[in-house]
Amino acid sequence: MYANNRLLRWLLICIGLVSTGLGVIGIFVPLLPTTPFLLLAAACFARSSERFHTWLIEHSHLGPIIKGYLDGSGIPLRAKRIAIALVWLTLPPSALLLVPPVWAKTLLVLLAISITCYLQRLPTLQEGP
Repeated sequence: MYANNRLLRWLLICIGLVSTGLGVIGIFVPLLPTTPFLLLAAACFARSSERFHTWLIEHSHLGPIIKGYLDGSGIPLRAKRIAIALVWLTLPPSALLLVPPVWAKTLLVLLAISITCYLQRLPTLQEGP
């Protein structure tokens, strides 16, 4: 389903392109997560541009990173581990050091727990020999 509003469509395309760029940079920069940015790009393109969506999904290097998630077969164990590690390296320290309200601290820790549970429940993609 594509966005009917022309401005929304262009906004989604721009967000998708920026997310794709950040995902590519994340391949080379250890603390920048690749998979979440590519999933965001795929979601934006799915709602705005069939051409960009097809390009991303069929890309020889980027496509395999997100295809498993999109088709339900799972995500690589390494991607799960990195995502969970980044959640716990960023959200709880932010909650403890940067966010003053207690309710916001609690919310960030609950968010970290929820994301971890979600990632653990996703199927793990069995990689070839």
